[in-house]
Amino acid sequence: MSFFIEVLVGGLLAGVMYSLVALGFVLIYKASGVFNYAQGSMVFFAALCFVSMIENGVDFWLAIAITITVMIVLAVLIERTVLRPLVNQSPIALFMATIGLAFVLEGASQIIWDSQPHLLELGIQDEPIAWLSQHASIYISRLDLFGAAVAGILVLVLAVFFHKTRIGRALRAVADDHQAALSIGIPLQHIWAIVWAVAGFVALVAGLMWGARTGVQYALTFVALKALPVLILGGFESISGAIVGGLIIGASEKLAEVYLGPYVGGGIESWFAYVIALLFLLVRPQGLFGEKIIDRV
Repeated sequence: MSFFIEVLVGGLLAGVMYSLVALGFVLIYKASGVFNYAQGSMVFFAALCFVSMIENGVDFWLAIAITITVMIVLAVLIERTVLRPLVNQSPIALFMATIGLAFVLEGASQIIWDSQPHLLELGIQDEPIAWLSQHASIYISRLDLFGAAVAGILVLVLAVFFHKTRIGRALRAVADDHQAALSIGIPLQHIWAIVWAVAGFVALVAGLMWGARTGVQYALTFVALKALPVLILGGFESISGAIVGGLIIGASEKLAEVYLGPYVGGGIESWFAYVIALLFLLVRPQGLFGEKIIDRV
């Protein structure tokens, strides 16, 4: 039982980290209807910017402040130069624009800094929590717990922000109907700029948490792919769905790796989440918390 709890908790902690990455997609999709394929590249860009300053002797908190500023400026520039000129274009055009943006960010980050893997230290050792391992024989990494706690706090803060504040209400109005929001005086472009800036900040936090866990390297761009099953399960427009979907994906893939992996040769953790997402699409394509779209003909 203690081993089962260990695997389950480890999966839930990883799931919170997946939720953090998925949140960046949800925020932008809610506000503009754009599926931002470049979110993974933004995570990589932010982590590489931060770790490069740390390696050059910049103070930790100063590096955090500078990277936040860089990501906010970058996000606002993306909104102005990529999203705004494509207003009222087809969704596929916007999606293709974000694919191009992903390649630009990946190339620019490696030109500005480099393409070598970097070790990122946040002062939290990747070792089991002593009292849990001694008294309950459950081995939970301190780094995983810290990352999940930071991700969970950020997700909850953003959920409260977008549900209880004036900007949050404006965001929901924009998400429901752009033209109606404009008709009552909500500045659409300002809301988009704010959302992209928040998504840039989320990308920074995700980059730090995942970079500390796996190292800052090009593979960070693929972390966003693990958010896709989370979005399919939770719904592309739901912050709550991102949380629940992340927990389900994180727990299920860890349990599958341990209990089903030996029967299929192992490595099931890398693809099991996509199998769940595929099966879920057949049953509820809009996700657990997504809105069912009915077109009148």
